[in-house]
Amino acid sequence: MAAKDNDTRLKKRKQVPGGTKPETNRSSDSKKPRLAGSKPTNPRNNDSSKPFKRPNPEAEKTTSLSKKELRVRAKELAEARKKKRKPYYNLEHELAHLWEKMRSRDISKEDSYNLVSEALKKMKGKIPEIASSHVSSRVLQTCVKYCSKAERDAKKKKVEGDAKKRKAEKDAVFEELKPHFLTLARSAYGVHLVKKMLDNASKQQLAEFISSLHGHVATLLRHMVGSVVVEHAYQLGNATQKQELLVELYSTELQLFKDLVLNKEGRLVDIIAKLDLQKSSVLKHMTSVIQPILEKGIVDHSILHRVLIEYFTIAEEFSAADVIKQLSGPLLVRMIHTRDGSRVGMLCVKHGSAKERKKIIKGMKGHICKIASDQCGSMVLVSLVSVVDDTKLITKVVINELQEHLMDLVFDKDGRRPLLQLLHPNCSRYLTPYDLASLSLSIPSLSNKVEADIPSEGKESETNDPDENTKLVDGGKKDPSVRRQELLVKSGLAERLVDVCITSAGELLRSNFGKEVIYEVATGGADGILHPTLDDKLNELYEAIATLVAEPKSDDPKEHLLENFHSSRTIRRLILDCPAFASTLWNKALKGKCELWAQGHSCRVVSAYLASSDSHVNKLAKKELQPLIDAGTLKVPEVPAAIGTKE
Repeated sequence: MAAKDNDTRLKKRKQVPGGTKPETNRSSDSKKPRLAGSKPTNPRNNDSSKPFKRPNPEAEKTTSLSKKELRVRAKELAEARKKKRKPYYNLEHELAHLWEKMRSRDISKEDSYNLVSEALKKMKGKIPEIASSHVSSRVLQTCVKYCSKAERDAKKKKVEGDAKKRKAEKDAVFEELKPHFLTLARSAYGVHLVKKMLDNASKQQLAEFISSLHGHVATLLRHMVGSVVVEHAYQLGNATQKQELLVELYSTELQLFKDLVLNKEGRLVDIIAKLDLQKSSVLKHMTSVIQPILEKGIVDHSILHRVLIEYFTIAEEFSAADVIKQLSGPLLVRMIHTRDGSRVGMLCVKHGSAKERKKIIKGMKGHICKIASDQCGSMVLVSLVSVVDDTKLITKVVINELQEHLMDLVFDKDGRRPLLQLLHPNCSRYLTPYDLASLSLSIPSLSNKVEADIPSEGKESETNDPDENTKLVDGGKKDPSVRRQELLVKSGLAERLVDVCITSAGELLRSNFGKEVIYEVATGGADGILHPTLDDKLNELYEAIATLVAEPKSDDPKEHLLENFHSSRTIRRLILDCPAFASTLWNKALKGKCELWAQGHSCRVVSAYLASSDSHVNKLAKKELQPLIDAGTLKVPEVPAAIGTKE
């Protein structure tokens, strides 16, 4: 009885007030009250309400297949979808097999040419449709390449029939693609085919292609892929064709009437003066062309660098300053690999504000060694060390990175330029007339402003930073000798440079490019900038060279320093220009041995003691050399060589 009473009590506790039973479905997330006639939401109780499902035979088959059979089936389905999506899928599949055969190294030339002919026959009439495909584009590039190669081989063998056949096949591809060049130039895969066609095109075909670009040059330069085609055509074209591409970016009139420009008028200023064009309209058109390209960051091409140089010659102060502001930073590093790009970089350094120069220098961080080793890029570094007054930033970014790779740079033709500029600024021996002209280049509109802003003599600047808000044509406000002292001596570069010269004295003297570095270091640089701070180090260098010269002649394949062409002439120059070195060399290496070195390249070294303008150097050797001259063993030049002149 007690158990029954407990059961009844539990049932009463579970009842909901109002006499309704509690909901049995706890899986529902809805908190809304249920209607009286609503059906239960429990899925287990809904089986009777679901409609009848028909069995799927495909699903039953796939469940019974193995993993390998499932992979095969999936591959077949993918192939079927590709065939529906690509109308020439089967053709591309065949071409891919032919391509693998024709580029094999084991196949003979004749068989590869036959495969090329077979592939071209299959593609005939369908080339424009399949040229943008990843596979077909590669096949076409190979066909064009082998057609040109076969044509050249046939001409060498004087087989006219084969040469004409290969030329006809290549020309057929060009003619079929001619109406579609602009479309392919914007294609990610078609662009490579267009470049290959241009590389193997005849002069007439190249001229036809450049003519087809008329009216579309500016549009293509704004396209990431299309700009590559314009640059490639610009590099392959002659002077007239390059001018034809350039004038289209200058003015709308020149774009419509391209025959107005003659070949003689290469500069934009001359074209404006000759044709009496409105400078404002030309400037407006060029700005509309240049700005979108700079905003997209497509600045790697030499045609744009040329346009920017011409733009700076006519640009107003605000326009030129705006372009410099946009280029200042990592963007400029991508431009300085060309001659015109290097000039643009130097103009940005020269006319940029302190803030913009700082951006340019920081943008070069990590790339200094690569820039220094580039023929054009090294000139931008030369401009930096010659113009920028913020020597702390230059030391931190440029000088420190140069020191890390100093051993490689002193032997490099271009890498040594920034070092030589610090040791001997603007020397015509190390910089060509073009390089010197580039360093003195300036923007007319900004140069006029700078001249007006230069304070008169005797007035001190209010700002503490000599580089702030000042853009001088020939550099900053800081004295060039002070700038050189801070960058070369106080930074520790000079001491490190002397150590490298001591360690590698023999290699530097024998090197065609390293000999100039060791000569400038040994003489103490222009204006004796290394004296007296590094006199002890320089004496160690003189001792190191004298020790190498004092070594006896041997059958070693490495020539003795006095018998080598480069080292003998460098040592002669040092004797003429550096009396301290001449004394050390005589006392340690040449005294009592002049008769041994009186013949060959070494005689120029010995005779330099008599040609020296220093009386003490003459006295050292005269007693020993005079008997050799009287006996005719040693010949002395009639006219003494000028000090520091090129031998």
